[in-house]
Amino acid sequence: MLWSRPRGPDPRVSIERGEDRCLRIILTGPWRVANGVASLVPVTQEFAHGDYVAGITVEARVEAYDSTLIAFLLKLHEICALGDIPLTLQGLPEGARRLYALATAVPEREGAARGGKGFAPLTALGKTALGFAKQGRDWLNFLGSITVSTLRLMRGKAQFQQRDFLLFVEECGAQALPIVTIISLLVGLILAFIGAMQLKVFGAELYVANLVAVAMAREMAALMTAIVLSGRTGAAFAAQIGAMQGNEEVDALTTLGISPIDFLVLPRVLALVLMTPLLCLYSNLMGLIGGYVVSVGILDITGAAYINQTLLAVKLGDFVVGLVKSLVFGVIVASAGCLQGLRAGRSAAAVGEATTNAVVSCILLIIIADGIFAVLLNMLKL
Repeated sequence: MLWSRPRGPDPRVSIERGEDRCLRIILTGPWRVANGVASLVPVTQEFAHGDYVAGITVEARVEAYDSTLIAFLLKLHEICALGDIPLTLQGLPEGARRLYALATAVPEREGAARGGKGFAPLTALGKTALGFAKQGRDWLNFLGSITVSTLRLMRGKAQFQQRDFLLFVEECGAQALPIVTIISLLVGLILAFIGAMQLKVFGAELYVANLVAVAMAREMAALMTAIVLSGRTGAAFAAQIGAMQGNEEVDALTTLGISPIDFLVLPRVLALVLMTPLLCLYSNLMGLIGGYVVSVGILDITGAAYINQTLLAVKLGDFVVGLVKSLVFGVIVASAGCLQGLRAGRSAAAVGEATTNAVVSCILLIIIADGIFAVLLNMLKL
């Protein structure tokens, strides 16, 4: 048996309560903005009586509708969600049904676990591997674009500003000297001190010069310079281009027919590739000075003996190996930083995330490249 309450303030909404304590809401007439916004007063009055409501069924018999119908249903959906009351919709037009489903859809929370069979750690490992593979493919494609842009520059067809290049040379080179000086000097001091503690047991303190010279020339100078540039220059490139992406400056360049790779990426890459080997040589010098300070000040080795032992230990090939490494590391830092900047979103948080990703990816790629160099040099016996 059904019985109806008197109509509420809106004649398009009528409510019937059944013996099963379910409410049946009938929507009739036109539902357009011109006809006014529907009221939920009849529904709230049913809850005000204090009677238990087991469920709500909406039966739509509307003649025409627009967003007012969807707004009414969404408010009703919120009321039912608060009271954990089942809501059933009947007779909605297909378009209204799709709009309602879209409006009430809850996006999947990032990182939420999905149900189903399978071992979660293995699934996470697979997703991580696929993500790394995609990032590696994107980086290789980006390197190809930079190579094509460099070839256009050699033919005089690249849209390239010389003043930007000179500015980036100053930022990557002269302005990076203080931090490179401190880091390289400390690395030389640490290598000499740790080596001296072990060599002292055998009475071979003089060979500290060999340790510092070979380690700095072949490995530490290039590696530490690249890591410093990752946190300093690579992050700066990502932040600069990411801010341009957020301000739609990159889109403006594309609209004007100017390649962002030529105009934004190429001068940065060339500047860093040019300056990284020079900074590597400077880092070698600072590391040798650090080893000299420890040897002369702590081990009582004369300065002449340290210099002579250094000249005997290090060869020109050791410096060449370090310079080649630094050249590759410079390409990695510049390209990874610019790529993350171009992939940044259009918000401040997205720019910060791009900067973080640039530093992480630069360091990861540098370590991978250094490992590949170690294997190749061992195979070639260099």
